[in-house]
This record gives sequence, structure tokens and C-alpha cells, in this order.
Amino acid sequence: MAITRKKGPLYLQIKKIIKERILHGVYPLGSIIPSEPQLESEFQVSKMTVRNAIQELAQEGYVEKRSGIGTRVIRNTSLSKLSKGKRFTELLVEEGHQIAKRHLSTELVANDAQSDLYAMFGQRCFRIERLYLLDGKPYIHYAHYLRADVFAGAERGDFENQSLYDLIEEKQVKLDHFRDRFTTAAADGKLAELLEVSPGGSLLKRLRHSYDEEGRIVEYSVGHYNTEMQHYIVSYDI
Repeated sequence: MAITRKKGPLYLQIKKIIKERILHGVYPLGSIIPSEPQLESEFQVSKMTVRNAIQELAQEGYVEKRSGIGTRVIRNTSLSKLSKGKRFTELLVEEGHQIAKRHLSTELVANDAQSDLYAMFGQRCFRIERLYLLDGKPYIHYAHYLRADVFAGAERGDFENQSLYDLIEEKQVKLDHFRDRFTTAAADGKLAELLEVSPGGSLLKRLRHSYDEEGRIVEYSVGHYNTEMQHYIVSYDI
């Protein structure tokens, strides 16, 4: 996977990639991640760069190094700032599933003056399209709309390798509250093809609005879930 110095310290980029793999079940709980020489070869970096990345993950409690064994995954849930509850994908990973993320597109779009997007974001916003795979099969399609000023200067690679919420945090924007709405939708031709369902089939539709501390919208996302594969699960910690 390509990393570049203009995106910041290499060891932090590698840390984020490995962390994403842990959170999405690529490296399951209790498994041994690739050795340092393997990671050096994959990312084309020095031994010290890889060691710094692993040290950061160990300090955050995701892995531990064992002499003669390797680096073992000891936690696969994030310290989510969204709520006290666990993220849906984390629950699936805990059940032994693997989640893969496929980046489909990134574009700066012009919003029609009469549209809801114009009311939320003004003349322009970023549109990020992603497909999530559950155990190798298409499961969720997401279209994310983001405030253009927050992500000014962002590149396609920034959206490919980490979560949007990590990117928002890097832009020094603090998300204060969220509003989710759930409904159902019929799969149109594009969604049916991407999610490999019959045209017109029922999908769970999730709409999320994310706001900063001043009450301004930062993100609006529309997700479609093929719940025939897996029910949507919410876990609340009291």
C-alpha cells in the first residue's frame, strides 16, 4: 500500500493502516500480525519506522510484543468518540467476521441551489463513495457528503486508508453530536449491482448528520445495508 512523506510521518501512516486492519478483522483478536521484515517489505520503509508504528499500537493497547512469538493483537475495538456504544463494524468483527472497505470515488460536487445538499453545505461539498464487504461479499454502500472547507486540500489517498472520523479529527474539527434516521429503500439499478441484490429489493437505509460544536454540519451520510446478509446491530453500554 502506498504511503508518502507529504501525508505526515511514515510510522503514523503505517500505524493507521494496521489499526484499520485490526478493527476490520483482517488481523483477528489473538492473531499474530505480519513480522517486522514483512511490514518493511510491504511499505518499503526502514526497520525503525515499522518499530515506531508497532510501539504506538502497543501504547494504545491494540498489540503486545512477545519475545520469540511476534506481535499479537490483544484489542480490536476503538476508543470511539461517537458514543459510549461500540461501532457496528466492531460488533461484527467481535463475532468473527471480516470487514473490508473499498473506495469507489472521491469528487468535489456542485450543489443545485434548490437541493438539500445546498441547504446543508452551500455551493460545493465533497462526495465520497465506499463499499463495505462482509467476509468478502458486498454488504454496505455509503455515500458521504463533507463540508468542502474542512477537507480543502485533501487527496484521494486520504480517504482510502482511514476512517472519515479520523480525518475529521486530524482537521482539528470536534464533532459534538449526531442524528441518525433509519428507513427502508428499494435497490435501484446501481445499488442492486454493487450490493449484488435483485433490483427493487428492500435495503435498510441509514441517514446520518454529524455536527460540530457550533452546530454546523460537517458530514451527511447515506448508507444502504443488505440486511438479508446480516442484521443491523446496536449495542448500548450503560
